[in-house]
Amino acid sequence: MLITPTFSNIEKPTALVTGGAGFVPSHLIDLLIKQDINVIALDNFITGSPNNIKHLDGHSNFYFVKHDISTPYQVEGKVDYIFHLASPASPIDYQKRPIETIKSGSFGTHYALDLAVEKKARFLFSSTSEVYGDPLVHPQPESYWGNVNPIGLRSCYDESKRYGEAAIMAYHRALGVDTRIIRIFNTYGPRMRLDDGRVVPAFISQALKNEPLSLFGDGSQTRSFCYVSDLVRGMWLLMQSDCIDPVNIGSSEEMTIKNFGEKISAALGIDFNPAYHPLPADDPKIRQADNRKAKQLLNWQQEVSFDDGIQETIAYFKTVI
Repeated sequence: MLITPTFSNIEKPTALVTGGAGFVPSHLIDLLIKQDINVIALDNFITGSPNNIKHLDGHSNFYFVKHDISTPYQVEGKVDYIFHLASPASPIDYQKRPIETIKSGSFGTHYALDLAVEKKARFLFSSTSEVYGDPLVHPQPESYWGNVNPIGLRSCYDESKRYGEAAIMAYHRALGVDTRIIRIFNTYGPRMRLDDGRVVPAFISQALKNEPLSLFGDGSQTRSFCYVSDLVRGMWLLMQSDCIDPVNIGSSEEMTIKNFGEKISAALGIDFNPAYHPLPADDPKIRQADNRKAKQLLNWQQEVSFDDGIQETIAYFKTVI
């Protein structure tokens, strides 16, 4: 497939974003356009939504192509940056579509890297805290190699990201591609899908419907939640840096899932009403970002408090529920 973007000013820097209609990528595109960068977005809408980028229809800096990034494509003209973000990212999605998930991390990564070679573009890959698996080290630094089940229900996602990292470093070492790897921890904010199965939309939608909040296990497993604007700012800072090695971007404020449910209930002014279910296989018991590298190398830190971010997210879900 040949992609021929039409921009009003082709002299501006151009970024290609795979998975552009997804939750996180759509916020990144907004940031890039504010930087006056031309953006080519690719998505096949398996998990992304046209609504996430509808506000960009007709924008002179935006060009969208519906395409499966695990199949070949070429781009006419220059590309300065490639953000390879396409992949199902929630357990419900990647367990429903394990083959598509594996392909996005393998074929999709190779096609994006080949484009980076051709265009001499700087390349950023969205990896994940799931490369650490159910960690035996806490909090998780980038130097930790992880504790991952390579054949479990979550392996299609975990291993696709681990493979993607390996492919990127191979292209960097063998061909000199200017690469970046970001390991994303739990992120939340507007444009998350109500039915994607992750705890933020699940708890907020259940609370808004006056339904019990679904807790898996006893709710003692921990997560750390980063607001989406902080994450995409970290992406852009990393892309502009000289850091080749992986960098964690996520919150260092750890809380139990039960405590998270209590906070959601309190924010909505309702009683906490949990419903307990069996813990899914290979579900990580702890998760907390070690952000020292991001602070030292990128001067990145969280700017949006959990209380402010969750209010913005609740306000969004009230408009779509």
